[in-house]
Amino acid sequence: MGVQSLPEADAREVLDFVGYLMEKREKTKVTMTDMSEFDQFGAVFDGKFNRDECYDRKVLL
Repeated sequence: MGVQSLPEADAREVLDFVGYLMEKREKTKVTMTDMSEFDQFGAVFDGKFNRDECYDRKVLL
């Protein structure tokens, strides 16, 4: 069963949804690939945050 066999209103809704998914994917791709601003911190931050270690820095003592 393809989109062509659906009633026109249902086919239009399916195509609108597909368009929405494609737009969402493009936005996600841009967000995921545009991380150059943060590349300089890549060696410092490994993605894990320990709140207790945050307060153990010499600068705060």
